[in-house]
Amino acid sequence: MANQDAAFGLRPARSSTSANTQNRYRIAANYGTSIFQGDLVAMVTGGGIERVAAGGSGLILGVFNGCFYTDPTTGKPTFSNYYPASTNASDIMANVIDDPSATFEIQADDTFPVTDLAGNFDIVDATAGDTTSGQSRSELDVTTGAATATLPLKAIDISQDPENSDVAAANTNVIVKINNHLFSGGTAGLA
Repeated sequence: MANQDAAFGLRPARSSTSANTQNRYRIAANYGTSIFQGDLVAMVTGGGIERVAAGGSGLILGVFNGCFYTDPTTGKPTFSNYYPASTNASDIMANVIDDPSATFEIQADDTFPVTDLAGNFDIVDATAGDTTSGQSRSELDVTTGAATATLPLKAIDISQDPENSDVAAANTNVIVKINNHLFSGGTAGLA
């Protein structure tokens, strides 16, 4: 049976600590890139976060899960599933699932080779997120499967989702962990 082709970025699947810890982080005023719910983010020097694009090789903080800010046009407090690029507000706070033991579900962009489980993968983010729902459209890039330590995701299982678990078809959902997490032991600091 064909899998649904409906990319959603990364969404929490499970955690070995039984809680997908979410914490708040700042986004700099006027940061020029939109961040969607389910996008990978990294902490930058100075304490803020930025979206991680495909091909990035730095340490990953976690997965963006919405933000709060004072709308610069209306002056009203606003919660949004995504951060609109270049928002000029001084109080932008992002919610990030930053538990290094958390696992996530992500859709593969093609047929996922089961023999690549435990391999590391990059993301595909050529399609912008949905500004209505705020949902990311990032997918796991099946062509990048390798042992390369700097790739952001490690595939650990196939999803049990009956709509997207057919490994013989494109768009299989895959369970992953963040491979190069900022809060994992022995990683370099940002200072």
